Amino acid sequence: MALETEDPTAGRGNGDRRREQRGWYFYDFACSVYSTSVLTVFLGPYLTAVAKAAADAEGYVHPLGIPVRAGSLFAYAVSASVVVAVLVMPLVGAVADRTGRKKPLLAASAYTGATATAGMFFLGGDRYLLGAALLIVANASLSVSMVLYNAYLPQIAEPDERDTVSSRGWAFGYTSGALVLVADLALYTGHESFGLSESDAVRICLATAGLWWGAFTLIPLRRLRDRALTPPDGHAPAEGAVGAGWRQLIATLRDMRRHPLTLAFLLAYLIYNDGVQTVISQASIYGSEELRLDQTTLITAVLLVQVLAVAGALGMGRLARTYGAKHTILASLAVWTLILGAGYFLPAQTPGWFFALAGAIGLVLGGTQALSRSLFSHLVPRGKEAEYFSAYEMSDRGLSWLGPLVFGLAFQLTGSYRDAIISLVIFFAIGFVLLARVPVRRAVAEAGNPVPHRI
Repeated sequence: MALETEDPTAGRGNGDRRREQRGWYFYDFACSVYSTSVLTVFLGPYLTAVAKAAADAEGYVHPLGIPVRAGSLFAYAVSASVVVAVLVMPLVGAVADRTGRKKPLLAASAYTGATATAGMFFLGGDRYLLGAALLIVANASLSVSMVLYNAYLPQIAEPDERDTVSSRGWAFGYTSGALVLVADLALYTGHESFGLSESDAVRICLATAGLWWGAFTLIPLRRLRDRALTPPDGHAPAEGAVGAGWRQLIATLRDMRRHPLTLAFLLAYLIYNDGVQTVISQASIYGSEELRLDQTTLITAVLLVQVLAVAGALGMGRLARTYGAKHTILASLAVWTLILGAGYFLPAQTPGWFFALAGAIGLVLGGTQALSRSLFSHLVPRGKEAEYFSAYEMSDRGLSWLGPLVFGLAFQLTGSYRDAIISLVIFFAIGFVLLARVPVRRAVAEAGNPVPHRI
């Protein structure tokens, strides 16, 4: 890193550190509602319906004069939002490193995203361009804010407690997602008794996610504190923030070339994780458009995923202690492939089978990601944890536009969401092959770390 400081947790009482940790948990509690209620449940089907209302006789809309199937718009917008985030993250990361002031940047990105989400209340009619623009801003803002949020972890937790602190934040996020989805389900199913149309109920659910995000962000902003940073030579770096951000990323990636097995695992993870993220973001579109399921069914299915993801992560953790993390992840990728195959053949208007599929996703979702992160941590050279995980985050965001793009193109070319969903098998298949080829025990040893008994 370009800047150095003393141990960020040194000299801090346990009470002060615990207070910061509790505040840190609440950002996940604040922003996870966007991921569940907006991105996973409501916005995909609703924006698709708005785009269809604006489409021509052939089913195309024409943003910037480009013909786009109305059913592909949501996937393309998600993909575009990731590209925007990747362009912005090096700038924001460099400014945070140069100044040590992450909190103002966290506030700016969080409230930009929350405002864009609250603005979704005004979607309606044929305003598909407004919907796509708000989605791009909100999604990119969430990605940027999560980089800043994750960067606090080494500062607020001792090395031996980071796993626990990180897991609690993750649990807070799933809890808030479930709580708000229950309220959304009550509002959506009972919209007539509240004197609301179905569209009104959806727009209120979208907007309240933005209000929730903004309101609970106040807690981490009040409790987290910035640390002053001092350059090694006592002078501020001369290079610009954008250059500094990209130079740091490039330097870290070059260093990774000295650890090719670590880089090989990272590539495998980026590919199969892109498949995971795309399944989650596009599942509601598939359920509503191809399987003709109503919003009540979709909300209930996502609630099921939220609950089972916690149990699945714990269960996969136990399996990893017996069979090793690599073999457990490989097994989960095989399950993901079976899920997509089952989804392709799933008959329309069968909520029971859709719930079964959602249950299977929940059981492998949390565990796939949690075990991947823990396995990567063994492959990071000691003393380079922060920069390697920064590159991990940047690279992850940098590739996660590809899955939605493949999904959107598959539908664009075939007009079938079944073909679009089965196209994602390629991410799990390639990821499986690449991960299977990584000798993880040798990779851990070459990174200079002790090799666990099971890995």
